[in-house]
Amino acid sequence: MKIRAAVLEEFAKPLNVTEVDLAEPRAGEVLVRLEACGVCHTDMYTASGVDPSGYAPTVLGHEGAGIVERIGDRVTSLAPGDRVVTLFSPQCRECVHCLRPDTNLCLAIREQQNLGYLPDGTARLSRDGEPIRHFMGTSTFADYTVMPEIALARVSPDAEPDRACLFACGLSTGLGAAINTAQVRAGSTCVVFGAGMVGLGAVAGCRLQGAERIICVDMAKPRLALARGQGATDVWIGGPDTVQRVLEETDGFGADYTFEATGRVAVMRQAVESARMGWGLCTVAGVAGKGETLDIIPRLLITGHRVCGSSFGGVKGRDQVPELVQLYLDGRLDVDPFISHRISLDEVNRGFELMEHQDGIRSVITFG
Repeated sequence: MKIRAAVLEEFAKPLNVTEVDLAEPRAGEVLVRLEACGVCHTDMYTASGVDPSGYAPTVLGHEGAGIVERIGDRVTSLAPGDRVVTLFSPQCRECVHCLRPDTNLCLAIREQQNLGYLPDGTARLSRDGEPIRHFMGTSTFADYTVMPEIALARVSPDAEPDRACLFACGLSTGLGAAINTAQVRAGSTCVVFGAGMVGLGAVAGCRLQGAERIICVDMAKPRLALARGQGATDVWIGGPDTVQRVLEETDGFGADYTFEATGRVAVMRQAVESARMGWGLCTVAGVAGKGETLDIIPRLLITGHRVCGSSFGGVKGRDQVPELVQLYLDGRLDVDPFISHRISLDEVNRGFELMEHQDGIRSVITFG
């Protein structure tokens, strides 16, 4: 079938919204009609050419929500008409990682997905007979996509697609960092560095876990106002004195939990040093640039400071994304403030420009 898609033709060049071919789903695959898709920093990161694992041509996009149109052979968990959220982090429910509660990093299709192909090592996207690779196994900057069954989470039909798509990446990453990775305890003190989508999700996750004090640190006052709306009890403008201020506000010990959601190594170090002596846990959810390293004073580790990373918030997508979406449907999570702009597929490059200017939290592409 012919579809319209935003193709990354060359790095550091605008995406080309054009017509491409999409083949029918094969065994274990699903054809999804996209209804909405968030424009995420990861898409822009790859488009810039800085991503060492990037490739072109490819159809970008990974934060999608849509409707199942057709299913391939051996698909058993989805049916036409189901509303789904796309998962760049799949869940096969069978590999050694899926069978353990310790990780969400499914191994089933990881190798081919990283290369830009579907599980059988081929692509369903093409143009003039030449294959176009799939980005993160999703390629949701298009009105249709073909994806593996194990990379789709069925959600409530009551979930509005422009809200549901946010759970495909940024929002689930932040929520999960607090709920799954850190497992924030009720009554604790938390500090969240960064008030973008991931950071705001972490603030909301800390609130849902019953944290008593939630400090959000960012450089932008409008974003800090949004953090208040998600449950932050304190909002601070960041700076070189942030660690000292955290220590002063916590009797010299530090916060029980800290979260880094900026991708900046200097901020990661602040998050580590702001964690409490004895049991403080710093969860790093931001993605640093190629070749960057994080310096940690070993004495911090000896005195009980802990550091861990969090990919997609530790969320096992097919099982847990529907539960997170239900939080929004139940009125426990206000998603509307995250959507700052609604744009068309033809305006996808404007979505990148808005992100570069830190204009709002998320631009959402709506289809049809």
